[in-house]
Amino acid sequence: MGKTTRRYTDEFKRQIVELKKKGRSTSNLMEEYDLTKTSINTWARQFANSGSFCESDNLTDVEKALKTALKENRQLKMENDILKQAALILGRKDV
Repeated sequence: MGKTTRRYTDEFKRQIVELKKKGRSTSNLMEEYDLTKTSINTWARQFANSGSFCESDNLTDVEKALKTALKENRQLKMENDILKQAALILGRKDV
């Protein structure tokens, strides 16, 4: 059977981060709430960086610029392919 991904609300994540800030150990939180160490540490790091758990809010300026550049690159490649196809179609016309 496949592994299912559990989703947690931002409120739940915030509560876990607050408990960790108040001195609860990661291992204690792992046992009590059936969480992984990675999840707890990631949530704490994200919340400390931006106060948000949304991935886009936790990107550095360089990562945001790279993401924008990659998106623009995909768009330009698609437009280029369309122009190539149009040139082929227009080049086939019998005069």
